[in-house]
Amino acid sequence: MSNFYEERATMIAAGDLQEFVPFGRDHCKHHPNALNLQLRQLQPASELWSSDGAAGLVGSLQEVTIHEKQKESWQLRKGVSEIGEEVDYDEELYVAGNMVIWSKGSKSQALAVYKAFTVDSPVQQALWCDFIISQDKSEKDYGSDEVEKCICILQSSCINMHSIEGKDYIASLPFQVANVWPTKYGLLFERSSSSHEVPPGPPREPLPTMFSMLHPLDEITPLVCKSGSLFGSSRVQYVVDHAMKIVFLNTDPSVVMTYDTVQGLHSVWALRRVKTEEENVVLKFSEQGGTPQNVATSSSLTAHLRSLSRGDSPVASPFQNYSSIHSQSRSASSPSLHSRSPSISNMAALSRAHSPALGVHSFSGVQRFNLSSHNQSPKRHSISHSPNSNSNGSFLAPETEPIVPELCMDHLWTETITNIREKNSQASKVFITSDLCGQKFLCFLVESQLQLRCVKFQESNDKTQLIFGSVTNIQAKDAAPVEKIDTMLVLEGSGNLVLYTGVVRVGKVFIPGLPAPSLTMSNTMPRPSTPLDSVSTPNPLSKLLGSLDEAVLLSPVPELRDSSKLHDSLYNEDCTFQQLGTYIHSIRDPVHNRVTLELSNGSMVRITIPEIATSELVQTCLQAIKFILPKEVAVQMLVKWYSVHSAPGGPSYHSEWNLFVTCLMNMMGYNTDRLAWTRNFDFEGSLSPVIAPKKARPSETGSDDDWEYLLNSDYHQNVESHLLNRSLCLSPLEVSQMKDEDLSQNLSLDSSTLLFTHIPAIFFVLHLVYEELKLNTLMGEGIRSLVELLVQLARDLKLEAYVDHYYRDYPALVRTTGQVCTIDQGQTGFMHHPSFFTSEPPSIYQWVSSCLKGEGMPPYPYLPVICERSRLVVLSIALYILGDESSVSDESSQYLSRISIAPQKSQAEQEENRFSFRHSTSVSSLAERLVVWMTNVGFALRDLETLPFGIALPIRDAIYHCREQPASDWPEAVCLLIGRQDLSKQACEGNLPKGKSSVTQVLSSDVPSGTETEEEDDGMNDMNQEVMSLIWSEDLRVQDVRRLLQSAHPVRVNVVQYPELSDHEFIEEKENRLLQLCQRTMALPVGRGMFTLFSYHPVPTEPLPIPKLNLTGRAPPRNTTVDLNSGNIDVPPNMTSWASFHNGVAAGLKIAPASQIDSAWIVYNKPKHAELANEYAGFLMALGLNGHLTKLATLNIHDYLTKGHEMTSIGLLLGVSAAKLGTMDMSITRLLSIHIPALLPPTSTELDVPHNVQVAAVVGIGLVYQGTAHRHTAEVLLAEIGRPPGPEMEYCTDRESYSLAAGLALGMVCLGHGSNLIGMSDLNVPEQLYQYMVGGHRRFQAGMHREKHKSPSYQIKEGDTINVDVTCPGATLALAMIYLKTNNRSIADWLRAPDTMYLLDFVKPEFLLLRTLARCLILWDDILPNSKWVDSNVPQIIRENSISLSEIELPCSEDLNLETLSQAHVYIIAGACLSLGFRFAGSENLSAFNCLTGPYNLETCLSVVLLSLAMVMAGSGNLKVLQLCRFLHMKTGGEMNYGFHLAHHMALGLLFLGGGRYSLSTSNSSIAALLCALYPHFPAHSTDNRYHLQALRHLYVLAAEPRLLVPVDVDTNTPCYALLEVTYKGTQWYEQTKEELMAPTLLPELHLLKQIKVKGPRYWELLIDLSKGTQHLKSILSKDGVLYVKLRAGQLSYKEDPMGWQSLLAQTVANRNSEARAFKPETISAFTSDPALLSFAEYFCKPTVNMGQKQEILDLFSSVLYECVTQETPEMLPAYIAMDQAVRRLGRREMSETSELWQIKLVLEFFSSRSHQERLQNHPKRGLFMNSEFLPVVKCTIDNTLDQWLQAGGDGCVHAYLNGQPCEESQLKMLACFLVYHSVPAPRHLPSIGLEGNTSFAELLFKFKQLKMPVRALLRLAPLLLGNPQPMLM
Repeated sequence: MSNFYEERATMIAAGDLQEFVPFGRDHCKHHPNALNLQLRQLQPASELWSSDGAAGLVGSLQEVTIHEKQKESWQLRKGVSEIGEEVDYDEELYVAGNMVIWSKGSKSQALAVYKAFTVDSPVQQALWCDFIISQDKSEKDYGSDEVEKCICILQSSCINMHSIEGKDYIASLPFQVANVWPTKYGLLFERSSSSHEVPPGPPREPLPTMFSMLHPLDEITPLVCKSGSLFGSSRVQYVVDHAMKIVFLNTDPSVVMTYDTVQGLHSVWALRRVKTEEENVVLKFSEQGGTPQNVATSSSLTAHLRSLSRGDSPVASPFQNYSSIHSQSRSASSPSLHSRSPSISNMAALSRAHSPALGVHSFSGVQRFNLSSHNQSPKRHSISHSPNSNSNGSFLAPETEPIVPELCMDHLWTETITNIREKNSQASKVFITSDLCGQKFLCFLVESQLQLRCVKFQESNDKTQLIFGSVTNIQAKDAAPVEKIDTMLVLEGSGNLVLYTGVVRVGKVFIPGLPAPSLTMSNTMPRPSTPLDSVSTPNPLSKLLGSLDEAVLLSPVPELRDSSKLHDSLYNEDCTFQQLGTYIHSIRDPVHNRVTLELSNGSMVRITIPEIATSELVQTCLQAIKFILPKEVAVQMLVKWYSVHSAPGGPSYHSEWNLFVTCLMNMMGYNTDRLAWTRNFDFEGSLSPVIAPKKARPSETGSDDDWEYLLNSDYHQNVESHLLNRSLCLSPLEVSQMKDEDLSQNLSLDSSTLLFTHIPAIFFVLHLVYEELKLNTLMGEGIRSLVELLVQLARDLKLEAYVDHYYRDYPALVRTTGQVCTIDQGQTGFMHHPSFFTSEPPSIYQWVSSCLKGEGMPPYPYLPVICERSRLVVLSIALYILGDESSVSDESSQYLSRISIAPQKSQAEQEENRFSFRHSTSVSSLAERLVVWMTNVGFALRDLETLPFGIALPIRDAIYHCREQPASDWPEAVCLLIGRQDLSKQACEGNLPKGKSSVTQVLSSDVPSGTETEEEDDGMNDMNQEVMSLIWSEDLRVQDVRRLLQSAHPVRVNVVQYPELSDHEFIEEKENRLLQLCQRTMALPVGRGMFTLFSYHPVPTEPLPIPKLNLTGRAPPRNTTVDLNSGNIDVPPNMTSWASFHNGVAAGLKIAPASQIDSAWIVYNKPKHAELANEYAGFLMALGLNGHLTKLATLNIHDYLTKGHEMTSIGLLLGVSAAKLGTMDMSITRLLSIHIPALLPPTSTELDVPHNVQVAAVVGIGLVYQGTAHRHTAEVLLAEIGRPPGPEMEYCTDRESYSLAAGLALGMVCLGHGSNLIGMSDLNVPEQLYQYMVGGHRRFQAGMHREKHKSPSYQIKEGDTINVDVTCPGATLALAMIYLKTNNRSIADWLRAPDTMYLLDFVKPEFLLLRTLARCLILWDDILPNSKWVDSNVPQIIRENSISLSEIELPCSEDLNLETLSQAHVYIIAGACLSLGFRFAGSENLSAFNCLTGPYNLETCLSVVLLSLAMVMAGSGNLKVLQLCRFLHMKTGGEMNYGFHLAHHMALGLLFLGGGRYSLSTSNSSIAALLCALYPHFPAHSTDNRYHLQALRHLYVLAAEPRLLVPVDVDTNTPCYALLEVTYKGTQWYEQTKEELMAPTLLPELHLLKQIKVKGPRYWELLIDLSKGTQHLKSILSKDGVLYVKLRAGQLSYKEDPMGWQSLLAQTVANRNSEARAFKPETISAFTSDPALLSFAEYFCKPTVNMGQKQEILDLFSSVLYECVTQETPEMLPAYIAMDQAVRRLGRREMSETSELWQIKLVLEFFSSRSHQERLQNHPKRGLFMNSEFLPVVKCTIDNTLDQWLQAGGDGCVHAYLNGQPCEESQLKMLACFLVYHSVPAPRHLPSIGLEGNTSFAELLFKFKQLKMPVRALLRLAPLLLGNPQPMLM
C-alpha cells in the first residue's frame, strides 16, 4: 500500500483553469487616450483643465499602431484593501503607450478599473510604492510612521506620483533613468549610462549610478555602498560602478540583488538607512587633502549635479516650465524639463518636518544632478563642464552644500566564481520563497544555462543581519513562487511543470486540458471533458490550444490500489512534443496561489495551485505534526501528504480526514488495508466528519474505490451465494475484505517507514490537539474522528492510561478491547520517546478541576500557536483562581511547559507546584487584569461562547465582576467583552477623528417648528433643545432668555401722545424713545454670543448666517414703523459700528471648535457689501477665539491687514493672538509688532496705526506671550503703561485704554509668576507698577525710545509727574495678575484702601474698586463667601462713619466728606463682590450666591454685583439671577446707558453660557481673560473706547470650559436622566465629601474632584476615576459631554418612571414567595432589548394548549429566564439549559460522551472553590448563580441517578473495572459517568495503595488521601472495597 503512494505522488492537479488577458488591454481600447498631441499643443493652458475633454476625442482611435501595442507590460500583486489588510484578489497595473491602468478584481475574475492615468510622454515604467511620511529620520521609529501609498509613473524626464489619498506629485529627473525600484523606504533610481558622459579631465570623480528618493517632496540623493574588502576594512563610498546592475529588490527583508556585468557575478546587499558616521565619511572628502585638485574632485559632483539649479536652462526660460498646472511644457523639442522652483522646494522641505534651521536638508531644487542627457546642446556642455564654471560655480558659490545620502547598501553575499568557459549571464528572474517548514531561499534564474539557483538564507539570532548559506542548482527554464503554500513552480527544460518546496521536489503539476509532455501511450483515447468547456470565456480555450481533440491526452491518473498497474514509462521525461504545437513557454505573475502560464502560441492561462488542506481539523493536525518533527522529515511528510491530497481525480469526493488518517498511518508503518476501522472508511464522504472542501472537483474518471465499494456491498454478497451464480460457474471474485479470522491475527508495523520512529511524539502532539479541541464546542465532530486514531495509537504503544482517559471521555466510541498491531520488541528501541512525553495523559479538564480544588498539578504542556486556547484557559485560571498576577505577565510561565524539539529536563524532575490561592491583590483587580489580558491576547465574545460552559464559568465570573464596576478608561475591546455597550461606544467615540461625530447628531435638535423659521433668524435656532429641556424641565426659562437676547426684531416704542404735543414733536418723542431702546438693542449681541457659544457645526458649502441687527421700532396701536434715519433727531455718527462688530462675534462664536472648516470657507464668508465689514471683522475675531483662525492662510491674513480697515485689523489681531495663546509664535509676533511703535526699531518709519488697533495689538502680545515671562516683552509693556503723549497729536486721545491694555498685557506675560520672575529683577517691575498706581516723579525714560519722548506734548501739560488717572488701572491689574493667587501679603498691603480721609480724597472711587479686587485676587485663599469677609475689606474710618449716612443730621467733624465716604464704601464693597465672583466663578457655590444676593444691591454698583452673581452661577440658568436680569432689561432711559445694558446682558449670557453646556474656569489664564472681559468700567455709549476697548469684552471665551455631562442611553441614543455621585478631594476648607447630582448637570471644576460615578440601581454603574488623570473626562466633556449609560434589565428610565415603582423587581416584591410564577414572560420586552431573550420567552416560555408533563419544563425555563434578566446575566441562559439537558440525559442513561458531566462538575467545583468563597465574603450579594436553588438540585439529581445505577447492578461493573476486568457493554456509558463524576482514580493507581484487606472506612480514607479522591465518592466505593454486601448510601 505504502508503495502505491510513492507512485501516485508524482502528479498534482491544478485547479481553476481560466484564460488570462490583462484587463488593462481591453480597457485601453475604450479609454479616451488617443489624444492628438498637436491638438493639445494648440490649446491654451487654460483649456488643459478640462482633462481629456472633448478636444481629446477628436483624435481617432485608429492611431494606436501595432508598433505601440508591443510595448505593453503589466504586473500583478495581491490585493490590498483600503484599510491596508490583505484581501484575496489580484490587482493589476497595466502600462501601454502613455497610459497606466490600475484595476482590482475579485476571485471571480471580475476586474474593475480602480484608476487610470494618462501622461504626456510614453510611460517607461509604472509601479506601486509606499512612501513613509516620517517625523524622524532614524531607523528605530520606522514602525510608527504613517505610510503614503502611491503609484509612480516614470516618463523619460520626470516621474509622477499619485497617492491613494489623492495627492499628486511630480518630480523632474536630473538624469536619464534606466530603472526605478520600490523599496521599503521610497524609490531607488538607476541612472542609465550614456556614452557621451565622459568627464573632461582626469581629476573628475565618476558620478554615482544609483539614487534614492524617500518622498516625492524630497531630494534625489545618491546611494552609498559599504563593501567588505579583502583586507577586512570596509570602505564606504557612493555607488559609481556602471557595471553594477540591479536585478531584484525586495522590501521585506530589505535586500537588493545586483549583477556585475564585468565579472559576471551576482551579489546580494542589505538596503538600510545611512548612519550618520557613514554620511560624514562620504561628505568628508571635501575637507581633507591640501591639494585644490582634491577639493575640486569632491565638489565637482555637487557642481555637476547643480548645473541646472540656477535656471540657466538653455532650452526654455524657467518660466515656460510653468505654462500649465501640470507643468508639462509645450515645446516639442525637449521632453518637458519641468522643475520645482527653489521656493517650492523649500516649502516642500518644510512640509516634511525639517525645521528651516537645518540648512543641510533644505535644498534649492532637484536639478543638481542634471547630466544633460536629454539634450546634447553644446551650450549646455560648456556651462556644466568648463573648469571655469566648476571653480566659481561649485566651490565658492554659497549654495553648494553637500548632498546628504539617505540609503546605504551593505554587502551580504556574492556567488562563487563559476567555470570560466561557461559565460555567466544576468538573472532574468529573482524571487524569495520559503519551504513548508519556513526556511527561506533566494532563487534566481539564469536562463542562458537553464538553471535556477537557490540560496538558503536565515536571520541571525539578533535579527539584525541575514546569513546566506549553500547554493542549490535546479535545472529550469522558468520558475515562480507560490506564496500561499510555501512552494514554487518550476518549468523544466522538457516542458514539465514541477512543484518544489524549497529545493525538495513535490511532484509534477497536471493541468487538465493541457497536454502532458508524454507521447508514449499507444492507445489514443477520446478527449475527456474538462472543466474548460464549461468556462465561459469570450473565446474558449479549445480554440487557443489548437485542434487538440485529435491530440493524445493523458487521462488523469487513476487512483490505483495495486502498484503493478502503473509503469514509469508513462512519464518519459526526455521526450519532446514540439509537434503538438502548444506547450508552456513561461510562468509569470504569481499571486497568492495563482499563477499565469504563457503558452507557446501566445495565449495565457491562469491556474490555481491547490491548498495543503481545506478542513480545519486536518490543518491543525498537520501543523502540530510539522511542529514536532525535524525539518527534513517534516518536509518529506508534508510533500507526501500534499501529493496524495492534490492528486488528479484526487480526494475530490473523499473525506479529507479519512485520507489524512490513511496517509499518516501508512507513513507510520501501518497497513491500513488490514486495519478494521480504517479499511471500512467510506471514502465517498457522505459521512464525512469534516466539512467538505469548499469546491470539490468532479473526478474525471471513476476511481477503483467505486469498484471496491460494490464488491463489499451486501448486494454483492447475496449475488455470490445465488444459485444462478454457481450454475454459471462464475468463480467468486477475490474480495479484498479479509475474513473475520484474519482480524484476530496480529498485524505488525513496518519499522522502515518515514514516521515510524516518531510515533510517540506524533501521538503526544495529537493528544494535545485533542485536548485543545475539547475547548471548542464547535469541534465535536472533529474530536470524535480524532479519538479513533488516538485510541489505536495508544493501544499499540501500550499506553493504558491514555486508553482509559479516552474511554472516560467517549465511552460509546472507545471499546475497552480492540484490534492491536504489535510493534516488534526489537523495534521499540528505535522509537524516539521525546522528553516531553508523559505517561499520565495531560487533561485540560482535570487540570482546571485540580486548580479549583486547590490541589497541585504539573505544568500543562502546550504547543505554541497550535494550542492557544489551552494556554489561554490555563493562564486565566492561574490568574483568576490561584490569584497569581505574574502568570500572564511573563512569557515562561510555571503553569505551562512549552513543548519544543530541544530536550529539556524530564517531567519528573519538575516537581509538582502546589498552587495556593494568594491574597496579595484585591479581587476586583484580578478580574480586571484577566479581562484586559484576554482582550490583549485577542480573545473576544465569540470565542467565549464556544468555550464549554464549565471552563468558561470562571472567566464569565470575572467578566461579571468587571461589568459591575468597570473602569471608565478601558479600551473598546475590553468593554465589548464584558458586555458594556455604553462603555465600548464611549471608547469608540473617543477614537473618532475630530469632526462631526455621531454624538453631535444625537444631541442636535431638528429644524425648529414652522412658526420660527418663517420669521427672521434671531441667531439662536441651533441650540440643543433636547438637552436644554432636560436641564430646565420645569419651566420655559430658555424661551424667555431667547426673547430677552434677540436683536433681530423691531422693538416696541410705547409713547403716549399728550394733548399738548404736536404731531411732529410726537414723532421726535418716539424717535428719542427709540434711541434709548437702541442703546439696549446694541448691547444684546455680546450676551447672545455667550448664550449660543459653540452650539453649531456649519455646513462647509454655505456661508454662516448672521442675524441682522434691527434698530427700528414699532409704535402701537397702529404698529407704525419708527426709524432713526428719518433725520428728525440727531443720531451719533458710527453709532452702530461696534454693535455690528459684536453681532459678528456672536454669530462666529456659534461655531463649535470641533467643526471642520478651512481657509477657503473663512474667505468665502467675506461679505460683498462694505457696510457689513464690521460684522465680518467680528466674525474673524470669533474664529480666533474658537481656534479656527489658525487655518486661515498667511496670505489672506496679510491681505486683510493691508486693507487698513480698522475693525478688521482689531478683530484679526485679537483673533490670531487668542488662537495662538501662550505659544510665543514668531510669525504672529512679527504681525503684532508692526502695529506697536514701541516694538519697532527706533529708526523705522513711523506707521500710521489707528489707536484702537494699537490697543488690540498690545493685548495680542499679552495673549501670545501669556505666562511666558518673556523679558523683552515685559520691559516694553512696562514702559508703555506710562507712555507720555507725543509732541504732535499722537498718543493724546484715549490714552487710558492704551495704558490699561499695556497693563493687562504685562499681567498676562508674567501671569502668576509673582516674585519668581527670572532675570527681571533689574526691571523692578512691582516697584515701577506701584509708582504708576500712586503717582510720583516720572523716572528717566530708559530704553531705545527715549529719543521720541524728548520734546513734551504741545497739547497736554503733564509735567514731570506721572498722570495717575491714566496709568493707575493698568498698573493695578498688572500687579493683580503678576501676583495672582500667590497670597503675597506685602504686595497686597500696597493695595489696601487708604484709611485716612486725607488719603481717600486722593483716590478716585473707581480705583478703589480695582485696588480691592486686585488685593483679593492676590490673597486668593483668604476669600470667604460670607458678608463678614466682604465688610472686612472696608477700612475702619469708612465703616464707622457710613452709618451716619442713614441718620439724619448727625453732628460730624467738618473734615469728613460724607459723600466721598459713601462712594468709597460702595466701590470697595463692589470690588470685594467682584473678587467673590472670580473666586467662585462657575462653582454655583451657595454661600457665595446668598452672600451676593444679600444687602449689597446698591444702584450704582448693581451691575458689578450682578456680574459677580452671574459668574458664580455661570451656565446654571439660576432663576433668581434670571429674574434680576429681566428686571434690569425692562429699565431703559434715564441713567441706563449703553454700558449698563452691556453689563446686564453679559450677566444674562454668562448665566446661560453655551446653552448650559459651559461654565467658567478659575485657572490663571481664565482669570486673566475674565479681567479683560469684565473690566468694571463700562462704555458710556456705543462708540466709547476711551477707558477700555470694547472688543476685549469677548475674551470671556478663553475662560469658558465645557462642564456639562449628558447621559445618553446607549440603546435608544437619546439623552436621559441619571444619578451621579461626585466625590470631592479634601482641601483646607473641607474634608473629602460626596454629593449626589442628577445629570445632565454641570460638573464642578475637575481639579477639585476625585471621582465621578454613575449610580445604580437604574443604570449600570460606571466609575470615572480622576486620580489617574482628567484627560479621559476632558475628552468626554469636549465632545458635547456625552456619557453613554445603559439601563439595567428590569428598570425603566427616570423620565418614564420617576419614583421607580414600575421596575420588574418592584412588581414581584408583593408576592415574594412565588416570584418566578408571578413573572409573565410577555412582560419581558419592557425590560430587556436583547433579541435572544425575547425570542426565548416567545418560543420556550409560553404555555400551549395540552401541556401535559411539559408544564414543569416551562416553569423551569420561565424561572431561569427571570433569574437571568433580574441578575443581568443573560449569558448564563445557555449554561442553565445545557445543565438541565445533561441531567435529564443522564437520567435516561443516554450519556454517550462525558464532557457535559465534566462541565457540571467544574461548575460545582468553582462555586465551592476557596477563591470564590473569599470573593463572596467581600461582596455578599454578587455572583453568577449564587442566589438560586438550581445548583443544589442539579447536584442532588446527579447523585441520585448514579446511586440508583449502583444499586441496580452498577456496583459489579465498578468492581470489575477496578480489578481491571472487562464488564458488559450496556453498562459502559454509565460506568464512565460514574468514574468522571466521582473522580475515581484509574485502576493502575490502586494496587500501589493495596486494595485488599482493608477492614475499616477510616483505613480506606487514609489510603485514598494521596489519590485526592473526594470523600463522598469514597463512601460510594467503600462497600465494594471493604467487601460489604450492602452499599452505603448517603
